[in-house]
Amino acid sequence: MLKQYKSSHIFVPGGMPQHTYVARSERNLENKLRSATDNLCKLVTITGATKSGKTVLTNKVFPRNEKGIWIDGGTIGEENDLWNYILTEIQGYTDLELEKSQETTSSIKGQIEAEASIPLFLKGKGNLGSDYSQNRGMAQTKSISLSPRSAAITQLRKANIPLIIDDFHYLDRDFQGNIIRALKPLIFEGLPVILIAIPHRRYDAVKVEREITGRLESIPIPTWNDEELLEIPNEGFPLLNVHLSKSIGLRLASEAYGSPHLMQEFCRELTSFHKVETTLSKRLEIDNISDELFIKVAEGTGKIVFDKLAKGPRQRTDRLPRMLKSGETADIYKVILLALAQLSPGLETIEYEQLRAVIKDVLIDNIPQGHEVTRVLEKMTEIASSDEASTPVLDWDKEEQKLHITDPFFAFFLKWGVEHL
Repeated sequence: MLKQYKSSHIFVPGGMPQHTYVARSERNLENKLRSATDNLCKLVTITGATKSGKTVLTNKVFPRNEKGIWIDGGTIGEENDLWNYILTEIQGYTDLELEKSQETTSSIKGQIEAEASIPLFLKGKGNLGSDYSQNRGMAQTKSISLSPRSAAITQLRKANIPLIIDDFHYLDRDFQGNIIRALKPLIFEGLPVILIAIPHRRYDAVKVEREITGRLESIPIPTWNDEELLEIPNEGFPLLNVHLSKSIGLRLASEAYGSPHLMQEFCRELTSFHKVETTLSKRLEIDNISDELFIKVAEGTGKIVFDKLAKGPRQRTDRLPRMLKSGETADIYKVILLALAQLSPGLETIEYEQLRAVIKDVLIDNIPQGHEVTRVLEKMTEIASSDEASTPVLDWDKEEQKLHITDPFFAFFLKWGVEHL
């Protein structure tokens, strides 16, 4: 009798996989990260492309709610949000009330008062901590109010709990520097502090290094190769009594753009297509695959943000219909996206002139001027940055005249989803 597993527990896109976690042991990533707990006295930064497994790796070593304080950078609106969240996690306080008797010391009380403006934090007021008293004679009371920052730093030092900030690049760059300066003394004392970010201009690695010279331990997460991606289906499908041919596995790996998240999506969709909900009593052989699988995955990944970018800003300027070589018409926003789809760039940096050349190939006439294209790319970056995702799917660097494709899901949609809109 085969042990029974649910396919939804085997392939977990976007979550923490228990059965298809790939340690990539040859790269020694886990051991490097664990060194943060061995009085490393360095700030640990984990950088890699979005959906490359940074958070999953860190969660494996520092499980949420077990071995550290986890903060999601995308939920932090201002600096005090960060410090208040830390205080909430360690049951800290910002107001101290000290009483001293003329005869004997009588009491020390810790009190927290926090009214948060974001859903993460506890609302209302309450008391945390201990209260001991022994009153004799007249007593003098002294109240001390601490800023959330100083209170969090002081009490985090006492708690000595690892601090992990995910999506650190999402925070304002000046705010990033403020955090590093505030945490620097704790890092020097050995407190494990781990920042997870994408290696892109939204994360100022040079600035971070300058703030903490000689105290930086950088762990870059390399792009997954095909062999590493293949471990996901190779580990998962046998548990469901499914055999995936090597050629199909290689096809999935080649379409995943180095993203384990996408590979998990492919495998989940394959189980759905073959109606595999639990471990099968009879072995299933999968030796062919339809393009429909990739099209369906694309619909659930990048379509929403693609539509937002194609729609453009509310102020609809320069929305002149332009004739495409396909016989249809599109405004300049969609023209640029169609040009990107024709490039199918993957996670690459695209030179402006390269994009401009493809725009000319897409259109019959009425080719947009250079300043029109760059203006639209700036607007697209604004739209992408205002999306709820922690990382914009694309980012136009005006100074370098380069367009960065930062999200494998968006790149995947450009290849598989656009022509089926």
